[in-house]
Amino acid sequence: MSARKAVVFDVGGVLLTPAVPVLFRQYEESVGLPRDFLQKTILSGGPENVFVQAEKGQLTLTQMVSQFEAECHKSARNEGFSLPAQFSIQKLFKQLSAALKVNQPMLDAAVKLRDHGFATCVLTNNWVDDSAQRERTAQILSILSGHFDLIVESCRVRMRKPEASIYSYTLDNLKTKPQETIFLDDIGANLKVARDMGMATIRVRDTHEALMELQTLSGVELLKPEDMLPSSCHPDDVSHGFVSIKPGVRTHYVEKGDGPPVLLCHGFPENWYSWRYQIPALAEAGFRVLALDMKGYGESTAPPDIEEYCQEQICKDLVTFMDKMGIPQVTLVGHDWGGVIVWNMARCYPERVRAVVSLNTPLLPAKPDVNPLEQIKSLPIFDYQLYFQEPGVAEAELEKNLERTFKLLFIANRDEGPNMPSIDTSNVCKRGGLLVGMPENPRRSSMLTESALQYYVQQYKKSGFRGPLNWYRNLVTNWKWLLSRPISKVQVPALMVTAANDHVLLPAFTNGMENLIEDLTRAQVEDCGHWTQVDRPAELNKILIPWLKDVHKKMLIPIKPKL
Repeated sequence: MSARKAVVFDVGGVLLTPAVPVLFRQYEESVGLPRDFLQKTILSGGPENVFVQAEKGQLTLTQMVSQFEAECHKSARNEGFSLPAQFSIQKLFKQLSAALKVNQPMLDAAVKLRDHGFATCVLTNNWVDDSAQRERTAQILSILSGHFDLIVESCRVRMRKPEASIYSYTLDNLKTKPQETIFLDDIGANLKVARDMGMATIRVRDTHEALMELQTLSGVELLKPEDMLPSSCHPDDVSHGFVSIKPGVRTHYVEKGDGPPVLLCHGFPENWYSWRYQIPALAEAGFRVLALDMKGYGESTAPPDIEEYCQEQICKDLVTFMDKMGIPQVTLVGHDWGGVIVWNMARCYPERVRAVVSLNTPLLPAKPDVNPLEQIKSLPIFDYQLYFQEPGVAEAELEKNLERTFKLLFIANRDEGPNMPSIDTSNVCKRGGLLVGMPENPRRSSMLTESALQYYVQQYKKSGFRGPLNWYRNLVTNWKWLLSRPISKVQVPALMVTAANDHVLLPAFTNGMENLIEDLTRAQVEDCGHWTQVDRPAELNKILIPWLKDVHKKMLIPIKPKL
């Protein structure tokens, strides 16, 4: 096992590309300057040149740009030529800001290292950006802060690379020793000091080669893109809020990003944290993401009355939530019971819905002559819903050992097998329980980290399973409500995402949905079970985000991706 505990990344040339010297040379060529004119001008200013002053926070970017422009004119005169008429340091930095792009493989590697327990840090020579392009800098820093444990900016700590003091400062804040640390930079002088201190160093010229070195030093497989998980958010990384729905009932939500609102509705037995891989990705794509603890779950109120959980009331609560948040219209994304909500909102409150996405849950018509409980009896895989009908019975079983419950429920499709059997949802009433016959000390699925398991356990200790199970106890009430509504075709754009290996919400159940929805797009996540958001998060995000962008583009609703 690697003795390394921390990895430190430079920004320009490592996490963002291309490197600044490359952009300088491109600019020199475009305006007809001698090669390396800009770099020579910087160095002619000595050890306290304007770049050093800016990187130590002694000058702002606009001050540095003005002084550097004057120095360039002076340098040109000394070399016996005049600068071209189109020469402008201000334009150069504007082009530089626009040209920098995220080095996605490197960022993905940083995320994976963090997932494997490494402390990760950004160490950058930068300046206080008061330019017209400062929003771009803010976006970059905001995104990086969500992926790394520590951000060290030279202009804030008034030290810069390659001064040894900034490396010592970084190591002290990471609580690691030089011998436990890997440092990646594209400048040799910055690496030499770190290497002399005892750090392992990687000079980044080619991303693939650098990742191969990083993989060797860290002991973590970094070059298998199919294994890469999207960035997830920790409960401490997002803003939490509460909205009072009515006296004694409030809804808890988490929020991230800005832009067109996208509201995420989870299913049973989950909470907002089931969207942990979608929240950062959607926020970075330019959306305002709101993930709810649905009524009865997590930090939201869990009233004991069964009727509080009927779909009519749940939809009314959601409209109240939107009103109090000042959101006239929203795009809804739902999974499992959350999928039921988004379909009912699209049918019954279409004016409040911009578009809908359902994961796994089909849109099914309410049949006037078929009682839903009788229909369930004809479908053995839904027998567990009959078991859930008697208040107190399923609660006692599921709350007895919360760790066991979630280990048995949350199993990735790839983990299913003799050593980790999936729950049989048929014959539950006859067996006398959903978990009867399952291992007493089950293994934890690869999709469920220990910290995620403990978060679910902690959340369900608050209110238990009474509220979540009450959703199932309104099947007949929901049916009668929908039959009372003037139901027509769903008119809002809709995306139906099926999971190929969901044993309960079978993809076949979505057959015929084209007859119920005017504008339906379909997608399927292969090798995926019921827990789509966490079983195959990268694959889901690749489906979800482009569709959302396209829908908003067609509606002429602007989206500003963060990077």
